[in-house]
Amino acid sequence: MLVSEFDFELPSELIAQQPGERGASRMLGLSRSTGAWRDGCFQDLPQLLAPGDLLVLNESRVIPARLFARKQGQGAASGGLTEVLLTEQLSEWEWRVLARPARRLAIGDEIDFAPGENASAAGAAPRLSAVVTGRGDFGERTLRFCATRDFFARLDALGHVPLPPYIRRQDQPLDQERYQTVYARERGSVAAPTAGLHFTREILERIRARGVRVCSLTLHVGLGTFQPVRVAEVEAIQLHSERYTLPADTAAEITRALREGRRIIAAGTTTVRTLEHCAAIARWEPHSGSTGIFLSPGSQFRVVSALLTNFHLPQSTLLMLVCAFAGKDRVLAAYRHAVEARYRFFSYGDCMFIA
Repeated sequence: MLVSEFDFELPSELIAQQPGERGASRMLGLSRSTGAWRDGCFQDLPQLLAPGDLLVLNESRVIPARLFARKQGQGAASGGLTEVLLTEQLSEWEWRVLARPARRLAIGDEIDFAPGENASAAGAAPRLSAVVTGRGDFGERTLRFCATRDFFARLDALGHVPLPPYIRRQDQPLDQERYQTVYARERGSVAAPTAGLHFTREILERIRARGVRVCSLTLHVGLGTFQPVRVAEVEAIQLHSERYTLPADTAAEITRALREGRRIIAAGTTTVRTLEHCAAIARWEPHSGSTGIFLSPGSQFRVVSALLTNFHLPQSTLLMLVCAFAGKDRVLAAYRHAVEARYRFFSYGDCMFIA
């Protein structure tokens, strides 16, 4: 199967550049069994769920992972800023990053982080520094940060919201709240689990009031989100591993739902990947680990029976996952309808409910 089979035409004006009102997005309903679709809105979701359903959320919290680095010894007037995106925490002080332009960061370089080219009162910002300890392909570097007990506090002061590259603007104060789910808890993602951005606390209460069980797990979104597919055949794709945690109460809820044959609804592809990874390794006790599971047409889904998801990029692994879940022809037909009906695409866009 070729990666090019998952392409579709998308006018650039349909790529959402700003968030809409939380909970007010449009929602395209798609039937896995017939391929029929129905235009609706996210406010309809509670009515589409039934007593006994189990809704699973990803409570990972996005960190301000976009930073600006300058080699130590360079003054503010000397320029030479390098944009750094934290993508994966390797140990207490070591992170894998993407750098642009990467050529400015060689192994052994000592770097300081600044608020950015347009920030005011830069001298008042807390200091954060690191050493380049490794390099990889496509702009990857490994950084070891100087030990500091308040690392994340300094990151909050210096970092920027890591908006995806197809959002062609600088981050704004609004993004600090809107590029985060209302139930985010565990800090560690460098991109939002975007299906969750639609939920409000009021909609979650309406869902619970219908007798739907709601539980959470954590998968920290990492490097793979930012890397385009660089192979021609789907079978050659390998994903970067991402860290996850399955809590005790969620493990128990999943086990009961599977035993009783109740419907399990995943909010987002990150939730799908975590649940299907745990099924693949047959491990339903509470635990943490990492997964590089890649779900594409032909993959079996042992746990998830319904999916809430945003619209994904052409030729992306997330689109392939959705096609695996509901059928490639049906999904791509639904995407063509979404384009014709002027749905908003990608992170700040509208969503689909596939059941």
